[in-house]
Amino acid sequence: MLSLGTAGVLFYKLQSNVTTSPLNAGVGNGSSDKPQVEDTGSLQILILGTDTRDGKNSEYGTADDSTGPGHSDVMLLMDISADNSRVSVTSFPRDLMVPIPDCKSSVTGQVVPGFASGELNAALEAGPGCTVAAINDITGLKIDHFMLADFTAVKQLSNALGGVEVCVDHAMDDFDGSHLVLPAGKSLVQGEQALAFLRTRHSFGDASDLERIKAQQYFLGSMVRKVKSEGTLTNLPKLYNLAEVVTKNLTIDDGLANIPAMIGIAKRLAKIDLAQISFVTVPYEPYAADPNKVQLLEPQAGQFFDALRHDKSLTGPPTPKAGVTSTPTASEPGGSAVTTPATAVPWAPAPPVSVYDKALQPISVANASAVVGRSVQLLQTLAGAGFTNAWQAGDIVAAPTTQLLYGPNMADVAADVAALFKLPATAVVSDPTVNGLSLVVGTDWTSGAEFGKIVVPKDIVASTADNGGECLTVNPLYYTY
Repeated sequence: MLSLGTAGVLFYKLQSNVTTSPLNAGVGNGSSDKPQVEDTGSLQILILGTDTRDGKNSEYGTADDSTGPGHSDVMLLMDISADNSRVSVTSFPRDLMVPIPDCKSSVTGQVVPGFASGELNAALEAGPGCTVAAINDITGLKIDHFMLADFTAVKQLSNALGGVEVCVDHAMDDFDGSHLVLPAGKSLVQGEQALAFLRTRHSFGDASDLERIKAQQYFLGSMVRKVKSEGTLTNLPKLYNLAEVVTKNLTIDDGLANIPAMIGIAKRLAKIDLAQISFVTVPYEPYAADPNKVQLLEPQAGQFFDALRHDKSLTGPPTPKAGVTSTPTASEPGGSAVTTPATAVPWAPAPPVSVYDKALQPISVANASAVVGRSVQLLQTLAGAGFTNAWQAGDIVAAPTTQLLYGPNMADVAADVAALFKLPATAVVSDPTVNGLSLVVGTDWTSGAEFGKIVVPKDIVASTADNGGECLTVNPLYYTY
């Protein structure tokens, strides 16, 4: 009874530490449709790092640098598979140009107007729930939780872990940036030094934002190896100490603001093999209007998001343990197409004899797949099935999901076309403005005449958590001798 009472006191203490903010601040796009069950089902947690100089962070700049919530210069989407066999951590570049939705401010409650195209890290100005809404929109996911960390949180967390091991190939000094100073070889960084490692923008490789993302993924991989090797996630005293740091220094969503939920997630992570914890950078390319910014690279980005939505492995099946025989999975990364039964909840097959003349039904095919010539094969399939009054509606801006829009009195035709292509029921949408049918082919259907083939982009995984021993390449401009 005493132990139960002690646990209750500790839980209450942790609960009182928590700072929360709404999960989804998007106006009109609602909150997560998935029940927030931490111990079963796939689970997405958005981890954000803010550059705010408010409060305890004022020592890193003036109030003019960044006040309020700041900007999210670190955006990591952690995806835990439904069967607890793997985790992916996806980095989003801070200057990725995407649609920013209208959001309700977590501070003022007022609606903050969005943009047709804006830098993703600016969504945080309306609160972390706005970043959740923006990433939900571009990925088609429904993120379950978020964690928002500031500079102080990073320092305290690294201290609580007793430091994180990093390695660089040359002695270095980031004299005009984060002031990170390291000798050649391995170092244990924590506190200010850990923060400087994560903040440095110019010290590694070609000094690009991609190199900073690689350094952040490298740090996370090393941190995961340490936590796993020390059994932190299954040791209740260690887990409590870590939870106290987290609850004191992070802002989290209301659904995550209970200790059993946090413990449930920790238990799930503790079961996953290091080789199945993968780090990914969302596919991107230079932004057409400004090469100093970036945009999603299609169709790879759409294919990757589709793989996440359908809980597909990015790393392939785990290596069988001695004496254990495994059955190969249907998912094969590296550009392989796999059939996904999850998407195939097709409409009922067409009746043997149609009550309409297929040759007279107007059907347009718009290519939003980012694959040149994508419409041709689908038009051929339509013609072969008797739908000869179909035409190309041209290439349009890439869209993540395929839709079959149908106009008035065209539901039966839409059902037959959906069955022909094995489209899911969710893809078939009534639209009174459409004359006939409009098939909009998204990046989730980049090949073949049958929907439901998921392609994992080749070499999408940058590294896995079992990759240890490597040293980061220092930018020669920051060498010390």
